[in-house]
Amino acid sequence: MSANDTATGTAAPTDTGTTATRGRRRGHWVAPPRSVWEEKPTRAGLAGKGIALSVACLAILFPLWIVIVTSLSSRRTIDAAGGLVIVPRDLTLIAYQELLSGGQVQRAALVSLGVTAVGTAFSMVVSVLCAYGLSRTNSLGHRWILMTLLATMFFGAGLIPTYLLVQALGLTDTYLALILPGAVSVFNVLVLRSFFMNISPELLDSARIDGAGDLRILWQIVIPLSRAVIAVIALFYAVGYWSAWFNASIYLTDQQMMPLQNVMIQLVQKQEPPTGLGQQIKTGRLSPLSVQMAVMVLALLPVAVASPFVQKHFRKGMLTGAVKG
Repeated sequence: MSANDTATGTAAPTDTGTTATRGRRRGHWVAPPRSVWEEKPTRAGLAGKGIALSVACLAILFPLWIVIVTSLSSRRTIDAAGGLVIVPRDLTLIAYQELLSGGQVQRAALVSLGVTAVGTAFSMVVSVLCAYGLSRTNSLGHRWILMTLLATMFFGAGLIPTYLLVQALGLTDTYLALILPGAVSVFNVLVLRSFFMNISPELLDSARIDGAGDLRILWQIVIPLSRAVIAVIALFYAVGYWSAWFNASIYLTDQQMMPLQNVMIQLVQKQEPPTGLGQQIKTGRLSPLSVQMAVMVLALLPVAVASPFVQKHFRKGMLTGAVKG
């Protein structure tokens, strides 16, 4: 502050930027200011967090590493290691080539992909429509429908009545039996409903004044504003359909219709080689263990590929949809 500024009572301009902003201006990153209730981290605390996170990552990645390396190992390497392989040697894609060259595994993978795609699309359409209707508190029968849905979260008919219903509808030995019994999750509907209720009512009222109907409002306003929660719920449904095996085990009797998860159970637990690979295993060309690990990798691959693209929506989608206020 200069002498003239002091005489006239005018303060010199000051830099109102935060420490983090000034650091970015100089080309250096500076940690943002902490809240008043947060203590300054100590070196021991930071080191402990780093060690804990490293151990957690190793605990997750090490088994995946073993599965992938074993699936890529030759029979000679697996026999030399006495089982699971940790250090990669003589890597080969023969297990994947045989699994994807036709036969039971390739057919099961296509069945799983088809059921996942169709089931996720159907579940999302029904869930979004149901959640949007329930988010309009003045809609017909809103409270009774909501109470009925909530009751299904705590009370269920059981396995036998469900099986008899599916059988009476003629859905046994059809792919619809893998989709319809668990097509809608009430929890997912409630998350979507809560998110839709957070959308400004004035925005929807202005569209209705302009002549837009409910379907147009849902398609052009509500869904674009709800991309985060829709992406998260779609991933939940997709993972559920891809990982499902119980419905196929009780509703399907034709082995040619089984999805990939049931083939993996047959291969790992019952030690039965997939159709078309028994001869290659008997002749020593393939190791049963490498085939098992390759099927596991194929079952994990779609979820591992899709998750990073939806990860950025998890925090906004779940927290905004689950917390009202």
